[in-house]
Amino acid sequence: MAKLKISDLAKIKEQVTASTSLREGGASVKVTVHMGTCGIASGARTVLNAVMDELEKSARKDVIITTSGCMGLCSAEPLVTVEKLGEEPIKYSYVDDPKMRQIFNRHVLEGEIQTQWVLAKGSEQ
Repeated sequence: MAKLKISDLAKIKEQVTASTSLREGGASVKVTVHMGTCGIASGARTVLNAVMDELEKSARKDVIITTSGCMGLCSAEPLVTVEKLGEEPIKYSYVDDPKMRQIFNRHVLEGEIQTQWVLAKGSEQ
């Protein structure tokens, strides 16, 4: 078997990213509530309920709500990542019910990043 080059790995990453993009199913936004043990202990279930409630109120069909495990930043939980098609992911920290509702209505629906709660911009990959 031939050795992989950096360019080969870049192509593989590009293919995987494309195959799991938001375009699948017509979604333009994905909201991930990080629900590792630390997130749940910090209130991630309340955050998840809040974003699901706001999605239902909005009647938007192009928004995906999902969960994941721990990001490794336990001290900043609850954490939420918002990924909009064609934009870098935004990671929010110390999210609670009111913050999640504001993030959903202003960032997800209107495109206004809520900078006061941003932990990081971009992908960790």
